[in-house]
Amino acid sequence: MRFLLSFAVLLFSLQPFLAFGAEESNPVAIMKTSQGDIHLELFKKSAPKTVANFIGLAEGTKEYRNFKTEKKMKGNFYDGIVFHRVIKGFMIQGGDPKGNGTGGPGYQFEDEINASDLGLGKLKAIQDKGAIHRYLPVRTQQDYQRFILMPLFRSMGIRSQKELDDRKSEIQKKLKEMTIKNVYENQGYIFSSELKSHPPLKGVIAMANSGPNTNGSQFFINLVDTPHLTGKHTVFGKVVKGMEIIEKIGDVKVGQGSKPVQDIKIISVRLKK
Repeated sequence: MRFLLSFAVLLFSLQPFLAFGAEESNPVAIMKTSQGDIHLELFKKSAPKTVANFIGLAEGTKEYRNFKTEKKMKGNFYDGIVFHRVIKGFMIQGGDPKGNGTGGPGYQFEDEINASDLGLGKLKAIQDKGAIHRYLPVRTQQDYQRFILMPLFRSMGIRSQKELDDRKSEIQKKLKEMTIKNVYENQGYIFSSELKSHPPLKGVIAMANSGPNTNGSQFFINLVDTPHLTGKHTVFGKVVKGMEIIEKIGDVKVGQGSKPVQDIKIISVRLKK
């Protein structure tokens, strides 16, 4: 009886971990690399457009623009592409046909992020005694003006010093009430209220971007939890097998621009049958 009770307690304690396991009916992609195979569960319900884009490029069913010929074509986009950026203790990045971080499929598409679901609508951007929340990349006065003040002024339609002076109390009120979600919205992020978003934990795969709605083909896989990226990148899957391969890639020697000295190639990406 004691054994049965202990087993029941153990099962109950495992529920959160079981719930975070593979979502029912989610597709799994196998990414074969020069370092070994990585199995990725893709969150098709959380990021349907992003997953469809990744699968379409991988399987060769989605059209893209060849950066060398400038012609549209179809093919297994990721085959032969390298991991062009590796930062130890942070992430590994790939998906660029040019191999230098500037390439893509010749198009961009929107983010799939629910900031409220991630809790960003409840986190104050400016905390007690004027401290800036650690999620925001604000370290200097210049950062504060660039990431918080100027986007706020644009969102309020303030274009002159006179308007700034006249609306000073309104600005102070908005700054006091501003959440991280508000900060990102002022920067141009448009968040979904329907999708269920996943936080950027260790082992997730997310879209790399250069700002709001600039997704293409580049992605990164986290070596650690990256809470400061919450709400800025679409998380569309996670590693379910082969995390040791990710960590192995994360330990390679890199040169300028955090590019591996020796190429780490993606041999192929295909859906698991």
